Amino acid sequence: MKDLKNRKVAILSTDGFEESELTSPKNALEESGATVHIISLEEGRIRGWKDGNWSLDIGVDHTLDAVYEDDYDGLVLPGGVINPDKLRRNEKAVAFVRSFFRNHKPVAAICHGPQILIDADVVGGRKLTSFHSIKKDLENAGAKWFDEEVVVDQGLVTSRSPNDLPAFNRKLVEEVYEGRHANQTL
Repeated sequence: MKDLKNRKVAILSTDGFEESELTSPKNALEESGATVHIISLEEGRIRGWKDGNWSLDIGVDHTLDAVYEDDYDGLVLPGGVINPDKLRRNEKAVAFVRSFFRNHKPVAAICHGPQILIDADVVGGRKLTSFHSIKKDLENAGAKWFDEEVVVDQGLVTSRSPNDLPAFNRKLVEEVYEGRHANQTL
């Protein structure tokens, strides 16, 4: 297991995140020693989604207004249908995501999470995967889409669904451990 002791990772999310796609990566990072912060659009709590129903509430550590990319060594973008759609309509969220690429830091997105990458203009020419229903959107934005449990491209980690979480979490921890990637850029 990689030691992420001195590493801080942001999980950018809002209401409607797929419960396991936030909690499982968070637990994997924390078990590896990382400090993990839930970053959201507003203070308070955000509500998850599981099996077609609202599920657990998770406390927000910081709002986008209170953090900078410089504060973190990596970024996680959970899926869910509602969560990424809300985030991609918020320019501060899109700019926050884009800043990780500009500074060559690891970014991990699962399921519908890669939708915000389209709005951040960071998928052109990149290899990735996602939930199958957004494949065409990603390809239209210039991505090279693969139907694999996890795809890694220069610090960008993507997976298709909660079924892929074990592979996603392993690669997420590995990429955060490796740190900056020179070719992880806009």
